[in-house]
Amino acid sequence: MDAFQELNQNPMYNGIAVYNKRVAYAEQLPKVIDEACRAAISKKGPAVVEIPVNFGFQEIDENSYYGSGSYERSFIAPALNEVEIDKAVEILNNAERPVIYAGFGGVKAGEVITELSRKIKAPIITTGKNFEAFEWNYEGLTGSAYRVGWKPANEVVFEADTVLFLGSNFPFAEVYEAFKNTEKFIQVDIDPYKLGKRHALDASILGDAGQAAKAILDKVNPVESTPWWRANVKNNQNWRDYMNKLEGKTEGELQLYQVYNAINKHADQDAIYSIDVGNTTQTSTRHLHMTPKNMWRTSPLFATMGIALPGGIAAKKDNPDRQVWNIMGDGAFNMCYPDVITNVQYDLPVINLVFSNAEYGFIKNKYEDTNKHLFGVDFTNADYAKIAEAQGAVGFTVDRIEDIDAVVAEAVKLNKEGKTVVIDARITQHRPLPVEVLELDPKLHSEEAIKAFKEKYEAEELVPFRLFLEEEGLQSRAIK
Repeated sequence: MDAFQELNQNPMYNGIAVYNKRVAYAEQLPKVIDEACRAAISKKGPAVVEIPVNFGFQEIDENSYYGSGSYERSFIAPALNEVEIDKAVEILNNAERPVIYAGFGGVKAGEVITELSRKIKAPIITTGKNFEAFEWNYEGLTGSAYRVGWKPANEVVFEADTVLFLGSNFPFAEVYEAFKNTEKFIQVDIDPYKLGKRHALDASILGDAGQAAKAILDKVNPVESTPWWRANVKNNQNWRDYMNKLEGKTEGELQLYQVYNAINKHADQDAIYSIDVGNTTQTSTRHLHMTPKNMWRTSPLFATMGIALPGGIAAKKDNPDRQVWNIMGDGAFNMCYPDVITNVQYDLPVINLVFSNAEYGFIKNKYEDTNKHLFGVDFTNADYAKIAEAQGAVGFTVDRIEDIDAVVAEAVKLNKEGKTVVIDARITQHRPLPVEVLELDPKLHSEEAIKAFKEKYEAEELVPFRLFLEEEGLQSRAIK
């Protein structure tokens, strides 16, 4: 009709929804809604239904439809192919530099994957949305790879000869040729479509990542400490020492690192973290001390900024007895801060931590690497504490390291009393270490470049992985 406010919304969602329909007539509405619910649950994604507004007022026969919700059943993973399991075991028994790449498919299997890692002396790389699966201080955890990641993962992925790819889908693997030095590749996935999607396979296992890890664990040979393992443990510890140094500063202008230090000190052991997109995703993977007791959620596929605050509303609604932290930058908070009043109105108390530095830091940093003109990355600071107070929440502003611990402690206290809190943490514009473009190895970079890189990122103690390999009598496969 081309009427006022009329818009065909269906095409907008074609590329992202697992179900996307417009109801054509009123009698169809219950059936379409039922289908949408089943699609969202079974396909684990967003379902979209477009409903003409007048259909809501039309009467239909109550006997013309039924709901299928009561028919839902838990999914039973397919039986594992023992031939492929045995192939994987043989490959791992012969591996000299194995790595476990553990994705979200193994989020409930962190314990067994860690046990497998210890048994075969294979360091673990995880994905950005899977950090809750592992103990943050496990000596074999190298973090995630590429830009939202850790230094060790970005080094070890190029040095491994064998990869056990567990329940993962790593699109950046093809962008920066992450597995170009890999000789043997084993993949486990519940979805047959994913098998072989990112790399040619030497063993292909259709099934649950945790069950497959347990089956491999039961059959694979135990390995004593190896030069490969020791080099990785040293590299991981070197990285953690660097993280600890940044977090542990006691005075000066506030950086985001010391904010995480205060969160780690005062957060509940089973706290839920709703993480926004950008530098907050990157730094939360590095500095939050998570364990399988925690829940960690972000926007992993489309990286939609502004996800933390509404995610926290959902987390608190679904888990009213657990502490919820929404961690975001000021760019993301600017997009959605009117919903602070939603927490207040519906008695869903959360702690909103806003890293405030008047810039879209993640985008600005990428511009820096690509030598492009900085455009649209800076904006004016607002007083987020006052914005919070205007909506009935409690607001804090902090810009000194000396004050952050007391502010976070008070925020936690008030939150436990039922208050929604906003902390405006006014941090510096220092860029977090870009682990995807390291300048640390004298075989790759000049002495002047390394010195400038270390000074910029306060990284004087960081050592390239190649040197730890050489200490253990191994040669780098990535750096000649």
